[in-house]
Formats: sequence, structure tokens, C-alpha cells
Amino acid sequence: MTRYIQAPPAAHPSAPSPIRATGRSLNWGVVSTGRVVGKVLADLQSLEDANVIAVSSRSEERARAFADEHDIEWAYGSYEAMFAEPEIEAVYIAVPHGQHFELVMAALKAGKNVLCEKSLTINASEARTLVAEAKEQDLFLMEAVWSRFTPAFNRALDILESGELGTPSWIQADLGFVAPYDPKWRLYDPEAGGGALLDLAVYPLTWAIGAMGFPNSVQATSDLNDDGVDIQTAITLGYTGVRHAQLMVSLVSSPTKEARIACTKGWLGTNAPLHNPTKLFIHPLNGPARTEVFEPVGENYTYEFREATRCIQEGLNESPTMPWEHSVTTMAIFDGIRHQLGLRYPNDSYASSSK
Repeated sequence: MTRYIQAPPAAHPSAPSPIRATGRSLNWGVVSTGRVVGKVLADLQSLEDANVIAVSSRSEERARAFADEHDIEWAYGSYEAMFAEPEIEAVYIAVPHGQHFELVMAALKAGKNVLCEKSLTINASEARTLVAEAKEQDLFLMEAVWSRFTPAFNRALDILESGELGTPSWIQADLGFVAPYDPKWRLYDPEAGGGALLDLAVYPLTWAIGAMGFPNSVQATSDLNDDGVDIQTAITLGYTGVRHAQLMVSLVSSPTKEARIACTKGWLGTNAPLHNPTKLFIHPLNGPARTEVFEPVGENYTYEFREATRCIQEGLNESPTMPWEHSVTTMAIFDGIRHQLGLRYPNDSYASSSK
């Protein structure tokens, strides 16, 4: 089993609050004023040792309005201008996938530690290049797969590792929603890395990797729309022994949004949504079924922000819970899936031309 080492503040429901300081305060800048940032920013601001002092946008007017709304001192009308500010030590990047490579690279070259939303990049080539740059600059870089830091996810791994349910042999996980079509929306825009795969698949994949590690084989089928993005994709992962995973992501249907892990001595499941469950259902064959409940801290993004802050405070370049190798390998899996689907993005051509 691939074990994700949990950051100490979130290792167990009885552990100290992840909001409390773990070291010296860090000054953060935020890249983007979009919906995602508006939703998660309070979790970063809640950390006692994280000071959000700046926000940047392509529009200074939008940046200023966002800064005023969220009590942020500095507002920048360009990302590069914010990266040049020496008082900012770390940046959180939450623009669409297609811009991740360019902006993460610019931030690293400006000497900033980086927490970047998933998917880290469009393809594995971009991910490897960013990892090499972070290593060269001796800076922290982490993909913001927040699910991997939540207490429910890590408790599930503890249960599986204990052997109580035996050996995991089959996983079923799905995630999706009905996304109204708008060719200008990032979900349907190839330039932004649109589609169900890069936006949603990392979450069910996280459960498969957590329970059974990285797969030996990957097969996928999909429906592409006229814009050339996947609107529904089914993924089958193969492992040695009697072990498989079936994952589904969709922009045109509303599935259960749950994960189920079938083992040789029982099964474990989540409530919805699987990327941030509040309940685990544990059903051992030779014992009573039980439900474990987890109270969220804010929106539950707090845990990934705590991990990034802690790692930077301790001088780490990568998180032991979300290491660079996992991000690169995940992007390589997505590359293989896209090859099967005939799904390409403009960034793929940029990467090829730069070699």
C-alpha cells in the first residue's frame, strides 16, 4: 500500500488544532481572484502563522475589490508584480490548469515557495520541469490535492493498513456534476485544460492510490465534445494479483460521489463527496459495522495549508504527504489516458516545441 505520511497536526481527530502555529509566521500572496480562492481563502487566513498580505489578478480593479472584501493589504494588477515583492515568501496559485506551468515557473524564478492547485500542470513534461526548477532554486513546491490531508482520508488509510478489513482488492469511486455548457468556461476551454479528467479525476484516483498504490495498467474510455475536451471518462486501473479499480468522472451527470473499497475481510466506504467526506462506513465481515464521523475545520482546506506552511517553516522542498514523485506520476497517468482518448491540449504542443 502506498502510505501517505500525515502532517502531525492532522494525524488523528484528537490531535491539536491545525489552525495553531507550528513555527514562524509566513507572508503569503494569492494568485487569482476566482471562485476557488474566494471559497478557500478563509482557511489559509485562519492559520495563526500565515499572513495573507497580497493578491494578484490580471485586473488591478478586480484585485483591489477582492483585497478589500477579504481584508488583504496589497493588490496587484499583474502576477509578475506580486512575485517581485520581497516580503512575500509563499504564493498560492489557483488559476486554470493551462496557466499553472507558466505562473509556477515565474514564481519559483522569483524566489517564492509555491502551493499550486491541482492538476499541477497539463502534462508530465511540465511537471518534471517545475520539479527540477524547485530543486534548483531550493524552494518548496506542492500540488494542492487537499483531500490527501483531511482526517477522514488518513483515518481510512489507517484502517486499511491495520489489516482489519484484509487486503484491498476492488475500488469503485466516482465524481461528477452537471456543468452547464459555456465554451468560455474553463471546464470547456482546451486552453485552460478543460474537461472532467484534469479537473475531477485526481480525487477518485487519490483513493485508488491510497489503498493500492500506483497501477500497473490503465485503460480509459471517454466522450469528447466538439471543443475537444472530455465530458465523461471511465478509467480502469489494473494491479498485480486480484486487484482493480474502476473510476468515473463526469461533467454531464450527477453520480454518487462516493468511494467504496472492497477487501478480503470487509469493505470501507465514504459518504459524498469523496474528496471531502465527513463519514466513513466500516463493514468488517467478522464484526459489527460502524460509522466514524469527522467534523470539518473551516472548509477543510486548512490541513493542506497547514502542511505547506509547516514544510516551508522546516526548510523542506517537498511534502512527505504529497511528494513531487506522486504529482509527476499522476500527470504521467493522465498523459497515458489522454493518449488513449486522443485528447490533446495546446500546452502539449508548447512542451514539444520547447524540447
